[in-house]
Amino acid sequence: MFKDNHVHTTISHDGMSSMKEYLEVGNKMNVDEITFTEHYDIYDGLETNLKTLDVENYYNCYKNLKNETDTRINFGIEIGLQPDIVSRIKETVKKYPFDFIIGSSHITCKKDMAMDKTFFEGYSRKEAYLRYFNEVLENIKLYNEFDVYGHLDYVVRYGGYLEKKIEYDEFKDILDEILKLLILKDKGIEINTSGIRYGLGNPHPNIDILKRYKELGGKIMTVGSDAHKIEHLAKDFDIAFNILEDIGFNEITIFHERKPEFVKIKELRK
Repeated sequence: MFKDNHVHTTISHDGMSSMKEYLEVGNKMNVDEITFTEHYDIYDGLETNLKTLDVENYYNCYKNLKNETDTRINFGIEIGLQPDIVSRIKETVKKYPFDFIIGSSHITCKKDMAMDKTFFEGYSRKEAYLRYFNEVLENIKLYNEFDVYGHLDYVVRYGGYLEKKIEYDEFKDILDEILKLLILKDKGIEINTSGIRYGLGNPHPNIDILKRYKELGGKIMTVGSDAHKIEHLAKDFDIAFNILEDIGFNEITIFHERKPEFVKIKELRK
């Protein structure tokens, strides 16, 4: 049975399926545990119609559903980390009993790169990617309010470059610094299968980055579909398990009450 650790519903601005709809299809899709991770991004200083998540409403929806279902569901969140909003994130995290927190970089250098391509304008591919990774590193230094860093090579989706993969050797110095600091702070990364359905040929992050995390001693690895509709739930998890086992991971991580629990991949394949 699969345990999907990265799921968005209609509570997120880009979600297309409700919590109940995910639960209705879960058993059919061999999923026995879902961690909802709604988007929490702060848009101060950006020209956008998007609004920051109402966490109180989200929490109430989650609690109501939890009382109605026998399927294990977890209260997670995907927080868009930015260097200048640390105090606001700290306050939010203290206020709610999250099971799991993904830290991600969506808005980088005050640009939402998924919607604002000016993030890349005037920069070479390498320069743009380094802008992204340098802010990821700064976020890791500033924050303890996350459990894993999400889709670590997210930037490759949006630059419009022909090459859709981060070559590790090209960015080795900054990537090693990022991975070593995550490990030092007992933080993990996720293998996010959305990269496969986005046509990148790899999950997020790509296999080279996953291998290097393992080589450096990384142990905390969650598996998430980054689903935005029911068709994506646990999508390509068999591929993710094969990749992880080939690298040398025998376990994946699930978080409950912000505490990591390790589950053997072979048990999930039964």
